[in-house]
Amino acid sequence: MNRTTLSLLAAVTALAAVTGFAVVSAPEGGTTEAAAGTATPARMPVERSSLLCPAPSTSDVAETAYTSFTPAGTGAADAKEGSAALVPTDATLAAPDDGKDKKKDKDAGKTEASKPVLSLNEPGKPVTAEANTAEAPALVGSADGRLAPGWAAQQTTKVTAGQGRGALGVSCTAPDTSFWFAGASTADERQDYVHLTNPDDTAAVADVELYGKDGVLESDSGEGITVPARASVPVLLSTLSAESAEDVSVHVTTRTGRVGAVVQAVDEEGGSDWLAAAAEASGSAVLPGVPADATSVRLVVFAPGDDDADLKVRLAGPTGSITPAGHETLHVKAGMTTAVDLKDVTKGEAGSLLLSPAAPGRPTPVVAALRVVRGKGAAQEVAYIPATGQVGERATAADNRAKGSVLSLTAPGAAAEVKVTASAGSEGGEAVVKTYKVKAGTTLALTEPPVPSGLKGSYALTVEPQSGGPVYASRALELPEDGVPMFTVQTMPDDRGTVAVPEAEQDLSVLDD
Repeated sequence: MNRTTLSLLAAVTALAAVTGFAVVSAPEGGTTEAAAGTATPARMPVERSSLLCPAPSTSDVAETAYTSFTPAGTGAADAKEGSAALVPTDATLAAPDDGKDKKKDKDAGKTEASKPVLSLNEPGKPVTAEANTAEAPALVGSADGRLAPGWAAQQTTKVTAGQGRGALGVSCTAPDTSFWFAGASTADERQDYVHLTNPDDTAAVADVELYGKDGVLESDSGEGITVPARASVPVLLSTLSAESAEDVSVHVTTRTGRVGAVVQAVDEEGGSDWLAAAAEASGSAVLPGVPADATSVRLVVFAPGDDDADLKVRLAGPTGSITPAGHETLHVKAGMTTAVDLKDVTKGEAGSLLLSPAAPGRPTPVVAALRVVRGKGAAQEVAYIPATGQVGERATAADNRAKGSVLSLTAPGAAAEVKVTASAGSEGGEAVVKTYKVKAGTTLALTEPPVPSGLKGSYALTVEPQSGGPVYASRALELPEDGVPMFTVQTMPDDRGTVAVPEAEQDLSVLDD
């Protein structure tokens, strides 16, 4: 009798991470540990990563800086080469030669429009580019080889006047099929757009659902939004529903394809910034990096499931965790958005907001974000801090400057030791590495984080926990202008530069009996 013995190898080689594909090698000789289920899956570097950056601004006075970076020493051992490039969404392959004079890309035969805005050639050193025009498009890109694991890109825009004034920063995101945002608005004084960017060669179809304090906001135009191939579509949230709501949670899903999604929040009085997607709904949440001088902090929470959530609210400061007076707990009804004004909760000391189940053993998943204001009156500026995942193995924030960067490290549980690497500068300077200890239940705000020696240009900060409990992080970039404390905050979840790869049980073979 002939008996075919199937292997797990085929399944293993198809394993993929959201940001790329794992480097997979079959173990030599097979293992009894794997068969017994006792082996720990190996973690291998991804081979390909994708990132999307939204169109930065329609303002004629917008100045945008792009930064691309991959941490050093993170590629696969056999990855000798690698590339990472961001190109405009309107890039197209050249049409067949019709006799007209077309300037072509020397490498791929593409039109001039498809030339990369930003190309990275080596890990450990960032590269930068600028786009000072209202017509700057959204960008799509990918990295492979040794540049794929941990690839990060930052888009930082400064608008000095008019609607949309402020510092707008966003970490370019990986494409996906579902995104949650807490803290958006359809109020008259807000002009919030969700930017949907499609990196693929076929159209994507997306749905945008809005939830206010009383539940879902009725909409006739939020379903079946077509995002053409390699294109970006901004959708004004206030046009999706006739209801005006100060605090709105947004759910973006795709019926076909995948997109990158981020909300551009524009406040007539408070300035503007990007609102990034919150971490996956969870019974607990960490929102790191509330500035010491915050004049207003507004917490927005949404419970996407069928159960109400009762949460304990704490602020992790430099010496420990406290409960904000009058806001010890928060009740969030299922399917509804709840907001609470915490005012100047930091009282002059930087911190991070911690949400946890009020009753132990009864976690109800929630998504959350903070709307943070610095300054007052005409000199106020707004930024957003979504709930974020823990750093895990490593996380990076690109586009740091010699002055104005603040790195916040939070250990909500046990104490932790963290290694922070300041990369080489984009135009010169050598990397610097420092180690910090974060006490249990505290936030360590580094107003002077490590800076490369001899820095020229901008640089990246990479965080790697060494021991202890989970660590959460964010980076604030302060760009003051004419007395306005412009700033933006980017959270730093794990960069997903590696993926767990289970060992194959045995090689594919055919046995004869």
